[in-house]
Amino acid sequence: MTPSKKASHPLSGTQLTGAEMVVRILAEEGTDVVFGYSGGAILPTYDAIFRFNHDNKRADGTDQMPLIVPANEQAAGFMAAGYARASGKVGVCMVTSGPGATNTVTPVRDCMADSIPIVVICGQVPTAAIGTDGFQEAPISSIMGPCAKHVFLVTDPAMLEATMRTAFEIARTGRPGPVVVDIPKDVQNAALTFAGEGRLPIPGYRARLRETERRVLSDDDCARFEALLAQSRRPLIYAGGGVIHGDAAGSLRAFADAYGIPVTTTLMGIGCVDTTAPLCLNMLGMHGTAYANYATDDCDFLIAVGARFDDRVAGVPAKFAPRAKAIAHFDIDASEINKVKQVHWHHLGQMDRALDRLREYLDQRGFTPDYQEWHAHIAALKATHPLAYDRNSAAIQPYAVIEAINRITRGEAVVATGVGQHQMWAAQYFDFKHPRQWLTSGSMGTMGFGLPAAIGAQFAQPQKVVIDIDGDASIRMNLGELETVTTYNLPVKVVVLNNFGDGMVKQWQRLFFDSRYAGSDKSLHQKDFIKAAEADGYKFAVRVDNKDDLDRVIAEFIAFPGPAFLEVIIDTDAGVYPMVGPGMSYAQMITGDWIPARDSTVVAEKVDKADLF
Repeated sequence: MTPSKKASHPLSGTQLTGAEMVVRILAEEGTDVVFGYSGGAILPTYDAIFRFNHDNKRADGTDQMPLIVPANEQAAGFMAAGYARASGKVGVCMVTSGPGATNTVTPVRDCMADSIPIVVICGQVPTAAIGTDGFQEAPISSIMGPCAKHVFLVTDPAMLEATMRTAFEIARTGRPGPVVVDIPKDVQNAALTFAGEGRLPIPGYRARLRETERRVLSDDDCARFEALLAQSRRPLIYAGGGVIHGDAAGSLRAFADAYGIPVTTTLMGIGCVDTTAPLCLNMLGMHGTAYANYATDDCDFLIAVGARFDDRVAGVPAKFAPRAKAIAHFDIDASEINKVKQVHWHHLGQMDRALDRLREYLDQRGFTPDYQEWHAHIAALKATHPLAYDRNSAAIQPYAVIEAINRITRGEAVVATGVGQHQMWAAQYFDFKHPRQWLTSGSMGTMGFGLPAAIGAQFAQPQKVVIDIDGDASIRMNLGELETVTTYNLPVKVVVLNNFGDGMVKQWQRLFFDSRYAGSDKSLHQKDFIKAAEADGYKFAVRVDNKDDLDRVIAEFIAFPGPAFLEVIIDTDAGVYPMVGPGMSYAQMITGDWIPARDSTVVAEKVDKADLF
């Protein structure tokens, strides 16, 4: 173990059980809420949390480390993820062995895919019983190993303290991710001496972190970037979730604003720039705005920041940004460089420092580009190809629901979503003025994510309006968490856009499977969401099926001071457009009936002859 350089801990030498040690370290790591479900193998640590909270109250008399109990361990993992996404801190989930731990596999993989820092603490059968197929035993280190950033199985009680500290270190540093700590019951009960310091020796990992920390842009690096930018007439920043995870949103905004460079974001990058800003193009990709996708086709210098060219953005890599004469890439993970697209310039390191250094260098050089024609082109794309839908339809359009909520929240709400059409409509039609307001399952696309993530976010941002935008199919996955909202009297606002089925699956089936709705039509299901919400204690539980009532009810819904549930019966034929189908380029984008498409042949000819201008 590597000793820290801090002064001796005031509790150094104190005798604690392993369980008490775990709770003490949680407190020292800044954990102010734990999400989890109890069981035999984790009982010692749950008891330690109970006693810790009894002895350590906040000024208002509440528990210092409240334990939030969901209906299911999967939801506990998503609550920890929602907390981490909304706060930037490490979320903590604590579950028992066997099924308790295996129920967290999906949130662990979800966090790994989206680079979200959580620590999952699992109880395990006693050390001597491991491998005997004991009651509620599961090989968690083997199961979680491929899903997590790292997994620890603590069989030596003397290593528990250092392991716990190291778990938080690994979760939050570098490219963040989930860390699982599997703790046998006898280790939790062991009598130990608290050191107050020490971490495990992970020299290779720390060496890579130090190398990343030391990397700064040299004058030569900056000069090469300047040369590429100076040659460009149509630069475009393509920003991803790494900007938010790296707390680089402020630096990105300053860089983009300094030189007037338009910005488009991935699904995970939403909020890293103010979506109401004139040069924000919103989301690009499979269901990105038409103007963002067309601008990506038209740009001549693509600047990727914390983005990874995933298949929902660059479905056909060879045709992604086809007119870009150069691509630059800022990232913290070396494995992402040249993984999908070959780039002409890259920087591995902290993005905020790199962007600030580059801006300082360009300012000293007097770099003052003129992108007026590009700005005019962007404005024309926005004016010609805006998001649009049938506003005269008698049926309630889902887009109108989002717009009505957005008019009240004005880009300041924290929005969590399930996965499906409602997720994309929320991404398209909500405004987000700040990072960490948009919480969604990106890479894994996990249905049932929205409601528990919103619960976690409400603990992270108690003063914010937190809204779960969900679908009737997605919310069913973790419907039991409606009761969790009312149990803890959380003012989470839950919206169910009900189109009686798996809307996104049905859209694909309409487009690519001759409208054969295999397993996706739920119009015969008997779920009464309003009765379910009322049974779980919601005082505001309202269904809207009349378009004329929408604005009034939404205003009442948002204004309601406690937990509120709103079901909106929407047009069952409403689709998510634009849509870039599998194997299609942006030039082949399907824009639907209400968003004008452009003639890609004419544009290509225009580009070939006049370089767009």
